[in-house]
Amino acid sequence: MDHLKNTSAEEDHRYHHYTSNAIPWYVRLIWLGFWVLVIYYVVVWLLPAMQVELVSPP
Repeated sequence: MDHLKNTSAEEDHRYHHYTSNAIPWYVRLIWLGFWVLVIYYVVVWLLPAMQVELVSPP
């Protein structure tokens, strides 16, 4: 550990360049399709099944 030197926070900050990753358009499209299918499933299958189960539970 002799090769490490004590540096100030300002000196260390000089080498820290954080960049964000841009989400590609097709990943956003996949997520949009996923949420559309979730809403479709809930409206077509889940809500009618819940109404039947709540009226006459097994």
